[in-house]
Amino acid sequence: AIYGGTYMLAKPVTGFKMEGGKVVGVESEGETAKSKVVICDPSYATDRVKKTGQLVRAICLLNNGIPSQAKLESMQIIIPGNQCGGKNDIYIGVVSNAHNVAAAGKYIAICSTTVETSDPESELKPAFDVLGPVQERFVSVEDTFE
Repeated sequence: AIYGGTYMLAKPVTGFKMEGGKVVGVESEGETAKSKVVICDPSYATDRVKKTGQLVRAICLLNNGIPSQAKLESMQIIIPGNQCGGKNDIYIGVVSNAHNVAAAGKYIAICSTTVETSDPESELKPAFDVLGPVQERFVSVEDTFE
């Protein structure tokens, strides 16, 4: 346990202990770990969550910094949705060797936005345009829940 937390790794979750309509513990293999707060992936509580939409994310590997900001080792860029024909903003985060996450001279950019169309990857085009040449791109679409 770190900072008073309890981690249950490699144990199957069999249920949640409820009291007064609130979760007070997690059940696993006949044991209950009591808790004031439970933070978990929505797949563990499908009866308690509601899908609210989707998020498209691209992790991009770059050989150079962003052309317009080549001297910066890290940055965050927000492209307002109304500037690129959408309702939702596009977020870009860039990190580099300065953060010990990439080789010298390499950059990692993570781009994301809320999905609005049937072609989620195309919704990130304004971000890709800002990035310039991309060595490798990994795109995923994930459900969001409340």
